[in-house]
Amino acid sequence: LTCHCYSTSITGYLEWVLKVRVNTQAVLKRAQQIQGGKVAKKQWQAAWLLKAVTCIDLTTLAGDDTPSNVHRLCMKATQPIRHDLLKSMDMHDKGITTAAVCVYPSRVADAVKSLKAANSSLPVASVATGFPAGQTPLKTRLEEVQMAVEDGATEIDIVINRTLALTGQWRALYDEIRQFREACGDAHMKTILAVGELGTFTNVYKASLVSMMAGSDFIKTSTGKESVNATYPVAIVMVRAIRDYCLRTGYKVGFKPAGGIRTAQESLVWLTLMKEELGDEWLSPHLFRLGASSLLADIERQIYHYVTGRYPAYHELPMA
Repeated sequence: LTCHCYSTSITGYLEWVLKVRVNTQAVLKRAQQIQGGKVAKKQWQAAWLLKAVTCIDLTTLAGDDTPSNVHRLCMKATQPIRHDLLKSMDMHDKGITTAAVCVYPSRVADAVKSLKAANSSLPVASVATGFPAGQTPLKTRLEEVQMAVEDGATEIDIVINRTLALTGQWRALYDEIRQFREACGDAHMKTILAVGELGTFTNVYKASLVSMMAGSDFIKTSTGKESVNATYPVAIVMVRAIRDYCLRTGYKVGFKPAGGIRTAQESLVWLTLMKEELGDEWLSPHLFRLGASSLLADIERQIYHYVTGRYPAYHELPMA
């Protein structure tokens, strides 16, 4: 496996990392602009919401996960919006599904089995590397990745070692992520920065760069278990790191906000942010994912309202 960087030596790239400084006021101002922008209405809004559905990594990461609720999650992922609602929008034959399902390593086999039985080719993503804290020994974290891949996960959401980022050990962080990259094999690797625990925007930008240099296919904001998760200012910092990295290497890396994204309205803001900061190419599941467990229910509710003119009672929509 080669580094995304063109340079044979990582040293030049790590020098770039060390020079980074982020202008906090400029970031906050831009985030305010994004949040205050106009969002689409009526049929355009419905179309954007369906686009958001196709970018969701439908997730369950609970202590009480069982084969049966993982099965339900998989069925919901393959048919995320009620068929009659899609039919009335003439979208019933467009193959709308979520982007993937995301589970713990020990539930990967259950998810793979459920999707296979449903004749679905939907990818299974697994969190790994001592999620959410990343505080287990490196050997254990690597084994967890290998186990998830062996059980059929084609996407791995790893967590970085926050200690290395907080103490400025960027070379050590790079080396560790490279090992995860190798353990992933052919599986896509999404690297979770746990931005709420990195302290500063400059650290977030540096961690983003190092993660991309080490071979991440995506960078992801949060585990969803920190006290601060996906926020718009932090997203601006991460997507600008993606943009700078792409300009420097020609390599396109995806972005995944996760944690606390619950409303249809928020999903529209996230799509707008991607469109304005990175362009239309990043508006597909190939380069953009929304990590969420309850978001889909609200999107389906809004689509129900668009079709019928009223909001549904809770029992009218299958649970997300």
